[in-house]
Amino acid sequence: MAQADVIEGVDLTDDEYHVAQSLIRNKFKVTDTDGNLVLRAKQKLFKMKEEFPFVDGDGDDVFTVKAEGVLDIAGDYTIVEAGSEDPIAVLGKNFTLLKHEWTVKDPDSSDVWAEIESRSALFQLLRGFVPFGGLIPHSYTIETPEGGSIGAIEGRLSIRDRYDIEIDEPGDVPREALVAAAIAVDALEGN
Repeated sequence: MAQADVIEGVDLTDDEYHVAQSLIRNKFKVTDTDGNLVLRAKQKLFKMKEEFPFVDGDGDDVFTVKAEGVLDIAGDYTIVEAGSEDPIAVLGKNFTLLKHEWTVKDPDSSDVWAEIESRSALFQLLRGFVPFGGLIPHSYTIETPEGGSIGAIEGRLSIRDRYDIEIDEPGDVPREALVAAAIAVDALEGN
């Protein structure tokens, strides 16, 4: 059974979050439904292994997404709590040609908590190969391994990524791990 408060010092218990990416590089701001800054993240550049630290609204480190390997064609990324370096969840990237598919796993048992998948192979193809395709909003489903809906990631029409993360009923899956995973997937996919 998953823990309720898996990330110390940050409240990710809302049902919806709004994410805005900066125009220049992979920098993200996450706000709750009241417009309060909840998280900020900036992808570290020039690292052999991908590393993506997140800070709370006050600038305090809360967690980091770290690649297990150098190449990320398909591989695992661990979300670790700042300070303790305790694993919160493991993101598994599945290699597919036309869709983005990820799993969110328990860091101890490797049980799959959730699956995050892009909704349309056609839109993913257009986003990658058509001029100004990046303006096409992306969308993902978040489901249990059995196919039950947990939530969604819905992009908005924008020059740079703007999207909403909606978490319905996560069951035993830590809500914090799902929100962190949703933001990390977007950044790691280069949306």
